Amino acid sequence: MGAEEETGFEPATGEGPPLPGPADRRAASVRTAFAGVLQIRRLTNTGHPAPESVPAPWETHRAVRAVALTLEASGLIASAVDASGQRTVTGYRVTAGTAPGTTRVEWLGPPGSGAAHEEEAELTRCAAVLREWGWTALLYRGPRRRRFLEVEPPAGAPRPDSR
Repeated sequence: MGAEEETGFEPATGEGPPLPGPADRRAASVRTAFAGVLQIRRLTNTGHPAPESVPAPWETHRAVRAVALTLEASGLIASAVDASGQRTVTGYRVTAGTAPGTTRVEWLGPPGSGAAHEEEAELTRCAAVLREWGWTALLYRGPRRRRFLEVEPPAGAPRPDSR
């Protein structure tokens, strides 16, 4: 039994080690997980004319996981770190945003990787993918002039802090 079967599927957020195991096995797990998200959307967004096109409440309450899965399912590469916390792979990193139900997406890589020069184009790609699947993604420039995305559910969608 592989590590994924033992611990359950976790989408790549860009905060962990490089993804273990064969790439084709990981790709199959990602496809299965994303198909599950789409099924949840179909079952819970019944009042929407295109239920697969907007995040389900389940996703908005697990925004980091949902956004990371959406990016990974689109074929984008997640960043990764080694045991000492040093970046080893250039790619996206998804973390919790400042407000409940929001996430922050950054484009990071090892020192000297050129990630800072790629970030605008790559974050624009990330934003396009997320918008295609119903998320609101806005590109900002933060400290040290580094860009990042702020991702949130579309207007009117339930948020973790709303009751």
